[in-house]
Amino acid sequence: MASAENVMIRTRKFMSNRLLARKQMVLDVFHPGRAVLSKKDIRERLAKKYKTTPDVVFAFGFRTKFGGGKSSGFVNVYDSLDHAKKFEPKFRLVRNGLAEPKKGGRKQRKEKKNKLKKVRGTAKVTGVDKRKKN
Repeated sequence: MASAENVMIRTRKFMSNRLLARKQMVLDVFHPGRAVLSKKDIRERLAKKYKTTPDVVFAFGFRTKFGGGKSSGFVNVYDSLDHAKKFEPKFRLVRNGLAEPKKGGRKQRKEKKNKLKKVRGTAKVTGVDKRKKN
């Protein structure tokens, strides 16, 4: 982390969004001569700056400018963990370790859905596979 000293973080377009109980902003990371900071490091630095914990800071959408040295992305800093879980999309909660990813593959989910379309009544709820008698 010795080279992390020359990394500068600057926020712009800061907005306090009271309806979603968060502060949202565009984040510029200046990192001359090195790779981008990890999102974990960015979250920790912003949590310290806004006097909160890193689990309510969600950084996403980072793009490095051509030639390197500068990256830009978005950050949401929620007022509480409950608000974050309520308003943040599930995939970002999974990325930050606040939710479990979906089990099973996409094809399995689709096959199950199509099987359930053929079943009527309470069998859908219980998951019992009852088919029509021909």
